[in-house]
Amino acid sequence: MKTNDYVKYVTQQLVSYMDQPKDVRKEQRIVRKQEQAPLSNQWLGVIPLSLKLMFKKKES
Repeated sequence: MKTNDYVKYVTQQLVSYMDQPKDVRKEQRIVRKQEQAPLSNQWLGVIPLSLKLMFKKKES
């Protein structure tokens, strides 16, 4: 991809974002935050999840 194409793409994305009403942008931001993985999984991957499942299995 050439630099000019990249600048054109970024400009289109920015303009489409700015054309949206403020309420719609705020709702999209909230939805994106809710869909994020927990920080323990995001930073350390599957290891915290596997440890949590292992300890739950031992307790029951």
